[in-house]
Amino acid sequence: MNREAWLTECMRHLCHNFAMLGRSVPERVRVSCSWPSKGALATKKRRIGEAWSSKCSADDTFEIFISPALRDPIEVAATLVHELVHCVVGLECKHRGAFRALALDIGPEGKMTATNAGEELTERLQQIASALGPYPHAELTGSNAPKKQGTRMLKVECQDCGCIVRMTRKWLEDVGPPTCACGGEMACADAK
Repeated sequence: MNREAWLTECMRHLCHNFAMLGRSVPERVRVSCSWPSKGALATKKRRIGEAWSSKCSADDTFEIFISPALRDPIEVAATLVHELVHCVVGLECKHRGAFRALALDIGPEGKMTATNAGEELTERLQQIASALGPYPHAELTGSNAPKKQGTRMLKVECQDCGCIVRMTRKWLEDVGPPTCACGGEMACADAK
């Protein structure tokens, strides 16, 4: 079983939880392991899941994305529950009103923009995870992009008084070193 099959099967199990509350998950929902559209690697307000309206899809299907930064099956399933609540009540509710009411009924608790599975929901998710087996995914961390080098500022020092300034190599090559306020000559102290 691959990640998407695991997530889809987990969603199928979760549909019963919604049905027990008299609510139904829309027929057309796809769930996959993918980076949310923004904030996936943020240190504050990191997004670990995202639901997209069926109006955004060419085939009128809700799309749910579970972050590849997650690997714990209970956390993955709890995130899926949160995103399914969005699909059931409509994304226009955001995290208020109908969203909050259904979320509290089904089991997520805490701040509605960053819910955690309550005790009862955690027990149900553990049963589902046991039935499905391990989540077939290895956590992705960090970024694949090479770290961007900022402008390297070179140290320029006055030969007379020791005053230090920093300049770019381009400025030094195009214009030359500045004259110190003391009138002394400044030279690049960094090796080229």
